Amino acid sequence: MPSPKPFATAAGMLRSRLSPTLRTRGGGGDGPSRWTSPGHQERPNGYLFNRTPLPPGQSRKWEDWELPCYITSFLTIVILGVGLNAKPDLTIESWAHQKALERLEAEKLAPSDESDCD
Repeated sequence: MPSPKPFATAAGMLRSRLSPTLRTRGGGGDGPSRWTSPGHQERPNGYLFNRTPLPPGQSRKWEDWELPCYITSFLTIVILGVGLNAKPDLTIESWAHQKALERLEAEKLAPSDESDCD
C-alpha cells in the first residue's frame, strides 16, 4: 500500500489552489459554509422527507405548486396516450408489406399471358 504522504501533499496543494476560487463564489473562507456544514439534524428521523406525521384528524395542506403539477401531469399522460396510439404507421416495413399485397392482387387480376400463347 502506498504511503499517504503524497496524497496528503497533493490534497493540500489542490486545496490551496482552489481556496481563492471558493472564497470568491460565496464562501466566506472563515467558518463553515452552507455547502460543508453538517446540517441541522443529527440523524434521519425515519419519516418520508423528514416530515413528522400530523396529529390525528388533521389533513396535510397542499402547497401552491401541487395542483397545477398534478393536472399537467395527468393531461400529459392522456395526450401522449391518445396521440401515440393514433399516429399513422409510417414504417418502411408496413409500406413494403402494403406494396407486396398490391402486387399480389394485381397479379391475380391480370390475365395470364402464358396460357394465351399456347
